[in-house]
Order: sequence, then C-alpha cells, then structure tokens
Amino acid sequence: MDKQTVKAQLRFLKIAPRKVRLLADTIRKLPATEAEARLLLSPRRPKDALLKLLRSAVANAKNNHKLDPETLFVKELRVDQGPMLKRWTPRSRGSIAGIQKKMSHVTIILGTSEKPYEKRFSIVIPKREKKEEQKEKKKKTKKKTHEEHAEEKVTSKEKEKEQKVTPENKPKETKGALKKVFRRKAI
Repeated sequence: MDKQTVKAQLRFLKIAPRKVRLLADTIRKLPATEAEARLLLSPRRPKDALLKLLRSAVANAKNNHKLDPETLFVKELRVDQGPMLKRWTPRSRGSIAGIQKKMSHVTIILGTSEKPYEKRFSIVIPKREKKEEQKEKKKKTKKKTHEEHAEEKVTSKEKEKEQKVTPENKPKETKGALKKVFRRKAI
C-alpha cells in the first residue's frame, strides 16, 4: 500500500455478506463525499456500519496521512464472509432445522485523485443537544401547553356566551313527530 491509499477494516459485522454487498456496490468508485451522501439516504440496514467505516477511513486519511478529504474516492470496497454461528430450531415430528447466522468482514481502501472533486452538495450533520438542554425544552413545552389550555377555557366560555339563544336567532319550531326527532338541546 502506497502513500496515496488509506485502508480501514470492519470485522465481524453481524449482517450477511450478501446484504452488505448490495449496498457496497452502490458506493464503489465514487468520491468519498458522494458515497457518504448515498449511505445517509439509503434505507438498508448495513448503511450505519458502512457509513461509520467510510468516515473512519476519511479521518485516517486526514489525520494520519495528511491527505485532503476533497480528493478521496472509494478505490476498493471488499466484503468477505466471516465466521458463521450455527443454531437450530425445532421442526415437526422431532426434527430440527439449521439456522446460519452469517457475519461479514468489510475492507475499504480510499485512493486520491490529482485534483479535488467538485462539490455537488453539502452534508449537514445535526448537532446533538445535551441532556440538560432537552430537559429545559420539555419544561418549556409543558408550561406552554398548560397556559394554552387555560386560554382555551376562557375563549370557549366567551363563545358560549355569544351563542346563547335569543328570540332573534331562535330556530323555527317544527310540528309533530319531526319536532321530537330533530330536537336540539339548546331549545
């Protein structure tokens, strides 16, 4: 491995290699930033592990090898079969069926290009809030809802006063059986 490549490994990933390869094929030969964006938008389960591995490789290149992250691309991405846990489940008439819990070994190699890739988009990672800030937000929302609830009571009482039946806005009375069927409580 020369100075222009950076390697990172993820071993014993508890996802079958076939499932990991489906996602790995989508980011092979892409610039590192675009590969990260594709992983962020993917709905598949191995995305978190591959994203963490890619970010680790980029950090290795930046800190250990003093390479520019703008020039990095995914040169090689290999997904190999790891060890397999063998389990079983009972079946009919006293027999058993085998279960294979497969693992993967993932290796990523980043290469560098001569000129930086153009930025097509920017990735914004949301900032995590501290637990204290989250608690304060919850308290504020509780106070707001309590105050709003009190205001709603006042406005509903005012609406009831406005809607009281007076001789001018009293509905016309119907005669006979219809009067009993379509009776309003306000009358």
